[in-house]
Amino acid sequence: MNVEATPPGEVPEEELRFNFRSGRLCLAFVATVGERWRGNHERLREPADLARWYREAGLLDRPPVITSAGLDTARALREAVHRIARALIAGRPPAGADEAVVNAAAAAPPLVPVLDSGAARLVLPSADGQEAALSTVARDAVDLFTGVGADRIRECASPTCALLFVDTSRPGRRRWCSSTACGGKDRAAAYRRRRAADKNPADGADQPTGPV
Repeated sequence: MNVEATPPGEVPEEELRFNFRSGRLCLAFVATVGERWRGNHERLREPADLARWYREAGLLDRPPVITSAGLDTARALREAVHRIARALIAGRPPAGADEAVVNAAAAAPPLVPVLDSGAARLVLPSADGQEAALSTVARDAVDLFTGVGADRIRECASPTCALLFVDTSRPGRRRWCSSTACGGKDRAAAYRRRRAADKNPADGADQPTGPV
């Protein structure tokens, strides 16, 4: 099911910014819906938003023209990737229907890698540019879900984030999508709670408990 786009006037501007803290292209694509646990803020509201995501994700300097049908296909892929990732986190097999959506997108020829002044970059093929861009995202999902990173997919522990990310830490116990973003906020909140507890000890904690 595609996420219903929220009316522009109801969403703070910062909620429409793209997030690239997931560590994988396909999970960053999942993050084009914000606050899935509460607001379900659709960030791909129109075809131009998807073109902008491709550019900000570093895939293409000049994204393809996206049609309305292409945007619908992209949203369907995004939701399938999200459901598969959540299934893997829960230790469940992915639904066949979701795998079929990913496979259909991955079947198209992907973006073409080229050398440019000694560096690699991706360019559009001669035809079907929007399908190629989406195929590159879908192929990243196939690679993630079938590789060593499949059991390292996590959901950020912050109750105000829930971003899906790949835990690349050596012990594999990372809780936050970012140690400086959500992790820093959590540490700051814990510090404030400790300070408050020091200033306001529990009622009766400093009172004598025996007869006087």
